[in-house]
Amino acid sequence: MRKRRYLRQSAACLLAVACSSAMAAPSPYSTMIVFGDSLADAGQFPDPTRPGSSQRYTNRNADGSFAPVSSMILGGYLGVPSDQLNASTSAVNAALGIPDGNNWATGGYRTDQIFESITGESLVVIPPGNPGAGTVLRQRPGYLAGGRLADPNALYYLTGGGNDFLQGLVTSPAAAATSATQLAASAQALQQAGARYIMVWLLPDLGLTPALNGKPGESASSLLSAYFNQVLVSQLAQIDAEIIPLNIPLLFQEAVASPALFGLTADAKTLLQTCYSGNGCTQNPVYGANGSNPDPSKLLFNDSVHPTIAGQRMIADYGYSILSAPWELTLLPEMAYGTLNAHQSELRNQWQANWQAVGQWQAIVAASGQNLDLDSQSGSASADGHGYSLTVGGSYRLDENWRVGIAGGFYRQKLEAGPQDSDYRLNSYLATVFAQFNHGRWWADAALTGGKLDYDDLQRTFALGPNDRSEKGDTDGDLVAVSARVGFDLAQPGSPWHLSPFVSADYARIRVDGYSEEGSRATALTFDDQTRDSRRLGLGLQGKFQVTPATLAFGEVAKEHEFEDDRQDLTLHLNSLPGNEFTLTGYTPHSSLTRMSVGVSHELAPGLALRGSYNRVTSDELTQQGVNLALSLEF
Repeated sequence: MRKRRYLRQSAACLLAVACSSAMAAPSPYSTMIVFGDSLADAGQFPDPTRPGSSQRYTNRNADGSFAPVSSMILGGYLGVPSDQLNASTSAVNAALGIPDGNNWATGGYRTDQIFESITGESLVVIPPGNPGAGTVLRQRPGYLAGGRLADPNALYYLTGGGNDFLQGLVTSPAAAATSATQLAASAQALQQAGARYIMVWLLPDLGLTPALNGKPGESASSLLSAYFNQVLVSQLAQIDAEIIPLNIPLLFQEAVASPALFGLTADAKTLLQTCYSGNGCTQNPVYGANGSNPDPSKLLFNDSVHPTIAGQRMIADYGYSILSAPWELTLLPEMAYGTLNAHQSELRNQWQANWQAVGQWQAIVAASGQNLDLDSQSGSASADGHGYSLTVGGSYRLDENWRVGIAGGFYRQKLEAGPQDSDYRLNSYLATVFAQFNHGRWWADAALTGGKLDYDDLQRTFALGPNDRSEKGDTDGDLVAVSARVGFDLAQPGSPWHLSPFVSADYARIRVDGYSEEGSRATALTFDDQTRDSRRLGLGLQGKFQVTPATLAFGEVAKEHEFEDDRQDLTLHLNSLPGNEFTLTGYTPHSSLTRMSVGVSHELAPGLALRGSYNRVTSDELTQQGVNLALSLEF
């Protein structure tokens, strides 16, 4: 199942003007809409060296085209069509008849201009310090101009603040606070127009850029950048939307501290004080454009302030790791639900065996193996699981009509989810008390199950640059379930065959405790509690046939309707930003499922029987299979 999404999509991104939907992946978002500055600009300005083309603020590829920026790469991961990731106000695209896209980010924009591009007018104007500064290349109404509403199902992507510093507007904490408040106002404007999901960059540490690192302004710029982010985080926490912060400064600090993990050259000073293009900074003598071994993926910066493709991809992977986390973590209750299914199937198979004599006990020990296959949805990842179990129990026949019993089971389950094969493990300890009724041609059974869930090894794995990163944790949970069935045997008592239509009712509640992944890296997350309820009604048909006096064949099939089929959302936050919670979409239970089982029971000696069975549960995107082998003894 393991795939190198990074290698496959990186090649696609480098060969295309924008990352298209190269990866079939979950995405609950209708599209992606971008606002900000040059860090996310998809090509608003003409490329001065390639007529008819647009420029982006990152490195050029070998063919002279520009590599994609993070917003384009992330949009590709989410399956957003490439034309929707195009620039919104590009004069080049307008001249060529290319439709405007949803990326309103523009090189040189300050936070006040970002706000204006949302609420007022999108103006592509040559920024200060460049030839022709102040020249307007194109203008059009802003995204919300004229009372337009935001798309509540879109992912909004927001960067900004760097140009407030670089254009000399931020020279004090008060000015930094003003700029941060203006950027938060952009998120607020989107929220008030209906936006729900807004991903916001924290400002990179400007002291760790070639423009300032090792120079007199480094310390002051770092302090003001940090204060900008402090104010921004505080302001974002007050907005009534799902604000998803990206702790870019912490991520870049990790890259500088451990460059080899990100595929970068190992010297921190080289990363921070040299660049690829030589534009505004010292070109790297080895990996720079004119170096002995040109390779922008080895460097963090293309020029004095803008990331190379390595930095852009790192940021896109970081954003995707946060968005995709609920697509995997909301499968934890489904692991427990699969365990419950296996436990109940084992008991139902046992219940079809012939009853012991009145006043006698029947002991059972059973071993089983299961496989769970979950296909991807718009809000959940694909996953493959397997496990094994041991069940012991017994029943006592009270009289001609009643049998009662108890059973306990230990289940060990492993689930691999997502493109990087995240590894989730669960130990379940279940106990059930049950009662069966059989009078004439009527029969019924009921069971009450309780259990403890021990998620002892949760390892979420995702691509981060050229390598994978894993965040680890563990948690607990519990479940309770009630099931009941009533059936009518179409055959006469004493017949060698029996065929019984039945109705069933089931209820289950599964709770998974919230937990924090270890450490405080930029990618480490904390997840809230999860509760998965299930209420089902079903119709089924049960049959058995006494093949020989010692051999019984049995089976059943049922169709069940699930009433608790609402999407499972998950609240989470970055460990490094504990005050900024947000809720994202996850797994959606199916409204119907089909159960079936077949098996054979053979009496080895009087009172001693061996039973084998196969169970299967299916819905549109779920398949669970299991095989059971059980030994029962009457005494």
